[in-house]
Amino acid sequence: MFTRRAKTCFIVTIKLEEFMTSQNQVLLDRASALVEAAKQAGADASDAVSMLSRSRSVSVRNGVVENTNASEGDSLSLRVFVDGRVASVSADASTPVDMLAERAVAMARVSPRDEYNVLPDASLLATQFADLDKYDATELATAELVENALAVEGAALAVQGVSQSMGGSASAGGSGMVLAASNGFSGVYEGTGFGVSVSVIAGQGTKMERDYDFSAASHYGDLESPEDVGRRAGERTVKRLNPRKPDTQSISAIYDPRVARGMLGHLTGAINGAAVARKSTFLRDQMGQQIANRAITIVDDPFIKRNSGSRPFDGEGIAGEKMTMVDAGVLKHWYLSTPIANELGLTTNGRGRRSGTQVGAGPTNVFIEPGEESPEALIKELGTGIYVTDMIGSGVNMVTGEYSRGVSGFWIENGELTYPVSEITLASNLKDMFLRMIPANDLDRKYATAAPTLLIENMMLAGA
Repeated sequence: MFTRRAKTCFIVTIKLEEFMTSQNQVLLDRASALVEAAKQAGADASDAVSMLSRSRSVSVRNGVVENTNASEGDSLSLRVFVDGRVASVSADASTPVDMLAERAVAMARVSPRDEYNVLPDASLLATQFADLDKYDATELATAELVENALAVEGAALAVQGVSQSMGGSASAGGSGMVLAASNGFSGVYEGTGFGVSVSVIAGQGTKMERDYDFSAASHYGDLESPEDVGRRAGERTVKRLNPRKPDTQSISAIYDPRVARGMLGHLTGAINGAAVARKSTFLRDQMGQQIANRAITIVDDPFIKRNSGSRPFDGEGIAGEKMTMVDAGVLKHWYLSTPIANELGLTTNGRGRRSGTQVGAGPTNVFIEPGEESPEALIKELGTGIYVTDMIGSGVNMVTGEYSRGVSGFWIENGELTYPVSEITLASNLKDMFLRMIPANDLDRKYATAAPTLLIENMMLAGA
């Protein structure tokens, strides 16, 4: 598959487009054969999933190639239903389908009953697949990946004040999903991904600061230039030099879009139907209630062209639809798959996710819709506060909503960013934070989880 070119370099000899197209058909045929084998082995119903992936990456440090990786893989899993009992097995492509089916059925017969875990009704299945333009046949030789990795690191190191590199990288790859089921569904989708990233250090000794930047896209032409990414990473890092530690106080915070995505992640986790069923979310009894500021509307859309979260069908073969999860602060939907929806007495909304042999639920492309004011206007109106650019730790309790994170960023004084701050903690409760959240107008929808700049009022800052 690969021809060695030098100690740290490989040349791809089979094109990605040829690899994906031929392998997807093989996997679709195999998944269909597994479903038929399960029927012959005594299963009442079944579905089979094949996942195909191929990736290459290069990492460099201080102008020297440190590592090159190339990987290919396909995984296969079969889920069978026998008299209200369910079992799942995974295997590689070399396992005979009859053996796999017989093993799965035998496991199901001795498993406990599971009234919720069933295949979705055939009426819900996707019958037409949207063209989401997620596949780019652009072929990058490893030498080009090396060039991009060196360029992103070089641009970061060229910024005055940057003292050393923690590494630059470039990557390219593709993945595909095949699903076949006894309820009549059969489908395939695939996509590609390209990326560059770099992390650097500014300062010396105990006064060093680190930061990073990256770009990722499904089409190579949509990727930001390595030079722009590197320059931005270097500038971010230098701005963090000589931070101060403000006094402990009650403060309002403005979250940079890069960290605001994390706030959105907390909310989507809290409205996952699986967490509701387990009673492990502080929003479990809030359907139809005001859970966020009226300025907050959250939309989940699986059909945005070229976005990494887009898909023509979910992990169960359901197309789903664009949904407003939170409308003017009011909670409208949980994230649901068939098993989770059945447990809650609801109907799946096409957010099923395969995780190994299990079917969970989760977002596709999800956004906090933009507000009316610019980030600059929010900063000016705030007067005094903190602009958060980086976070440390994971101090969030999703059962109670208690929130405590280490942060760094910049102090806001007289409506302007002044000096860097670090070694501080912001604390509150997510219930209150969502109700006090105000979005700016700078939403960038190019990533699967995206949020604009967010203002969150009345938090507790623990500092000096």
